[in-house]
Amino acid sequence: METLKDLVRGVKVDSQAAVLLTSAACGVGALLMVVRTVSEHRAVKNKIQRARSRRTESLQRAEQEVLRYKQSHPSCDSGAILSLSLSELTKQLREGSLCPEDVFYSYMQKALAVHKELNCCTEILLESFDQLRTTGSNKDGLLYGVPISIKDNVSYKNYDCTCGIIMNLSQPAKKDSVIVEVLKKQGAIPFTKTNLPQALLNYDCSNPIFGQTVNPCNPQKTSGGSSGGEGALIGGGGSILGIGSDVGGSIRIPASFCGICGFKPTAGRLSSQGIVPIYRGQKCVLSSPGPMARDVDSLALCMQALLCDHMFSLDPTVPPLPFNLQTYQSSKPLRIGYFEHDGYTQPPPSMVRGLREVKALLEQADHNFVVPYEPLRVSQAVNEFIVKGVFADGAATMLQKLKGGPLDPCLKPQIVLYSIPTWLKRILVFLLTPFSTRVPPILSALCGVSSPAEVWKQHAAVEDYISDTIAHWRKCNIDVLLCPMIGPAFNFLYCGKLTCLSSLTMIYNLLNFPAGAVPVSTVTAQDEEDLKHLKGLYQDTWEKMHKEAVSGAEGLPVAVQCVALPWQDELCLRFMKEVEQLVKHKKN
Repeated sequence: METLKDLVRGVKVDSQAAVLLTSAACGVGALLMVVRTVSEHRAVKNKIQRARSRRTESLQRAEQEVLRYKQSHPSCDSGAILSLSLSELTKQLREGSLCPEDVFYSYMQKALAVHKELNCCTEILLESFDQLRTTGSNKDGLLYGVPISIKDNVSYKNYDCTCGIIMNLSQPAKKDSVIVEVLKKQGAIPFTKTNLPQALLNYDCSNPIFGQTVNPCNPQKTSGGSSGGEGALIGGGGSILGIGSDVGGSIRIPASFCGICGFKPTAGRLSSQGIVPIYRGQKCVLSSPGPMARDVDSLALCMQALLCDHMFSLDPTVPPLPFNLQTYQSSKPLRIGYFEHDGYTQPPPSMVRGLREVKALLEQADHNFVVPYEPLRVSQAVNEFIVKGVFADGAATMLQKLKGGPLDPCLKPQIVLYSIPTWLKRILVFLLTPFSTRVPPILSALCGVSSPAEVWKQHAAVEDYISDTIAHWRKCNIDVLLCPMIGPAFNFLYCGKLTCLSSLTMIYNLLNFPAGAVPVSTVTAQDEEDLKHLKGLYQDTWEKMHKEAVSGAEGLPVAVQCVALPWQDELCLRFMKEVEQLVKHKKN
């Protein structure tokens, strides 16, 4: 009996010891987790600080170089240089009436001033000062002596492509992207990298590393995205030509917001080697690098310079199709399709008015015919092809890329939606279907695809949609399409709440049609008044937020979008040029 009692007492003691040991282990584990979290947080802060310090140092060194040059060259007329178009600038550089040094330092000085106002640069490419000294070896290049800005995700050797995320810091590119190599071969001098939104898939321009880029026309508005740093720098006069990338309007939207021109070529026309995406492998909605500038001729000259034997040699996956100057310069009559909304997104009154004014100008031009065009099944395309295609994994890869770092306010609304567990998304779809037309299909699409068979089925459906759209286009007997752009420039923190509006631009990434944005007007007081009475197509929460997003835009740029069939990039640019000329002629 005593032995039994001793055994029981022993068990009790062992149990108490086990509880104490377990508690101590839990406490130590919790403490280690806290220490690890604090340590990781400190490491993130240090990474961000180092990136900001590198930027500050590069800006200061550039300022010193500019000051030194200006003091030793007091006759340099920067104002006259900055007023030249790209075609005028390249002509004078080739003739020798302008020297590359004067041009370079004039644009560097202006870029530094614009950056102070707009926060659009992520780093000055200090190697550009060395390249300037050897640029005479490329005098035959189409862009000889031209300073060019490039988006943060365009690889330049020894510089980060951050994509606005912590994970990509301190991961410098091992070599230049193909586009940068070709630009250098053509005599251009890449001199700065420009800002973008966190994780790219957003049309604002803010991230936790470099902060918010603001609009050159109104600093209370966003510059757009994701090539928003390019839009701001070029719109502010700090660059004459830039390279962006576009997976859903990322060139065209900042061009629209900032009052410049932007062109998304057919995907595959320009090399994407060294253009860093937020994640690879997504093939439904295609990304494309492309030029941004103040006028359409500059876009065409950039395309002509890039579409050369050197690019075709560096990247054999690009079809060797040189720029067709004859098509760009043609005056052959065009048959133009036209619509004011796509049945999914209702543009605000200012954008519709701008579209109608351009339509009227085209109809007045003797050789143009404008016919109605209705996009096919846009709601299905947005939900089943675009959203489900981009987030086929239920947004898991996107969320993984953002782990370990702070979340930017511009992206937060999207991430909240992406982070909802799949089972809860499905419940919300069921509960919200009687009350909302657009939200449940988006939530359902964000659940992703469930099997390889479903992936193949979706890809086949996308192929059918492209074929159906081309057949519809040909049935309408049109050469090009005039349609709305997203705009005018948004107030802050609305872009992440209104990803649905990308139907106006992202559809052409899905279809892989070349598309460009051209500024045609500015927002009037009457536009602002008409906005108050806009009812919209769905009269839902998104449309209410859309009105709030674009309010207070008087005086801001209004743009239209020009589109052509795949591989007809020169025709699209030719149409953009015609729109630009008609608008310019009307103003004069």
